[in-house]
Amino acid sequence: MPLDDSPKVIAYTRIVDLSHSIHPGIPLWDGDPAVDVDTIAQIDSDGYYLRRFAMGEHSGTHMNAPKSFFADGAGIDSYPAKSLVVPAAVIDIQAQAATNPNYCLTKQDIFIWEQKYRTLPAGSVVLLYTGWQYKWNDPGAFLNRDDEGHYHFPGFSREATQFLLEERSIAGVGTDTHGVDPGKDKTYPTNRLVLATHGIVLENLTHLDQLPPTGTTLAIGILRLQNGSGSPVSVLALVP
Repeated sequence: MPLDDSPKVIAYTRIVDLSHSIHPGIPLWDGDPAVDVDTIAQIDSDGYYLRRFAMGEHSGTHMNAPKSFFADGAGIDSYPAKSLVVPAAVIDIQAQAATNPNYCLTKQDIFIWEQKYRTLPAGSVVLLYTGWQYKWNDPGAFLNRDDEGHYHFPGFSREATQFLLEERSIAGVGTDTHGVDPGKDKTYPTNRLVLATHGIVLENLTHLDQLPPTGTTLAIGILRLQNGSGSPVSVLALVP
């Protein structure tokens, strides 16, 4: 099939930043490296201001790469630029997550959403709006670990993810929690299923409340870390 080199037009009326600011106090997955920021040069003494920072590849608002779950998987630097500008759809499960922190998106949730709006378009990234973005400034509440060290936050079910990939041909998934998989599931089925297709996985998003259910285009800015398992990202939403 020949490449489509025709001009592309994205119509938008506003831009929403879906990324959290990075600082040492952000919520971190257990075992992830701390966010460190050191001042290297000062204007008074050096004539310019410069800092050095270090953080994990999966900290802050970030995108996962196949290499994070597959030994022979591709790194974050393998994603072509054209794959990082994608349409998005937002499914709101705030109500369910408010009463059940372990809630998983179901196929029925998808059907209800499609009855109200439209069939999810192929090639889109499905964003799960759980309301967890409001807990970001309270790491304990955001990660919601119990006494046994298990996390409790909502995510995509395996069944829903398989349906989205096989029946809707989506480009990827994203969420405002620390993982597209529900916190208590340590097998990471959604990550594995999506990344096996070299798809997009976005975690720790914010401002999903400012997006309409359909019509938004995402522009995802990765750090091209060679063979990286993932990367902190700047995600801009172009809203019609």
